[in-house]
Amino acid sequence: MNNTILLATDCSEYSEGAVREAINMAKSCDSRLYVMSVAEINPEFMALAPLAIEEIEKTIREYLEKIMGKAAQENVECEIIIREGEGPHSFIIEEADKKQADLIVMGRRGRTGLSRVIMGSETARVIGHTSCKVLVVPRSSSIKWKSIIIATDGSKYSEAAARESIKMAKKCTGLPTRQGGQAGQAGTCSLLALAVIPEYATEEETKTLTNAVREIKQNAEKENLKTETSIQKGKPSEIIVKFAKEKNADIIVMGSHGRTGLQRLLMGSVTASVIGHTDRAVMVVKA
Repeated sequence: MNNTILLATDCSEYSEGAVREAINMAKSCDSRLYVMSVAEINPEFMALAPLAIEEIEKTIREYLEKIMGKAAQENVECEIIIREGEGPHSFIIEEADKKQADLIVMGRRGRTGLSRVIMGSETARVIGHTSCKVLVVPRSSSIKWKSIIIATDGSKYSEAAARESIKMAKKCTGLPTRQGGQAGQAGTCSLLALAVIPEYATEEETKTLTNAVREIKQNAEKENLKTETSIQKGKPSEIIVKFAKEKNADIIVMGSHGRTGLQRLLMGSVTASVIGHTDRAVMVVKA
């Protein structure tokens, strides 16, 4: 399902969850794993302090080699990529295109009250401009693949996310569960289809959301997947975050409305707000 995974890390503690889940996913999907980091260095610094740059790159390489070692222990083929320059997101997107990545995995910075850093500006830029799926994993998040929430707004973008959710649930049903790092008995993965009706929604919009949830359930049950539906009213991002916590879901899957600019992504996107406030992993699917 994910033949090529690109793990993008800033070498900080906030990447720990992303590292763990990228390796686990690469192992489960028998995927090629690339792990990369970008040394944020401007041209002036490159010219003035070449020795300092060498030291920075050495530190990054040592960190990435540790990740490669962890991957090797799980029999995951892994390759290191180090880039240098300003604007890490552009290098991440470039490498994802070059390697034809199916999925980019990234960490998320700690919770803050500031929208500009609520999930890390580089993560936001990658989500806004890449053409492939992006999995954002908070540091403490652990994906056991027991339950997947698909949050739909009835758009074609959500339809793509729903298809991806069904594929993931089907793939994960029957896989050995993980307990304490060890593989256990084969488990089942349930699908939770959620639609949130905003307070200002019209009758037509309400009908669209209701039909979207019904269609997800029908398509999932054709694949013999255990499926639950919920239609709630309120502020979408708040309801989605609350629902994921109540259901103890492993991962939230959402659609992205195409390639967007950073400002729109951070200021107007339900997806961005969910990523910034949930403690669950969030996968953003592009249509």
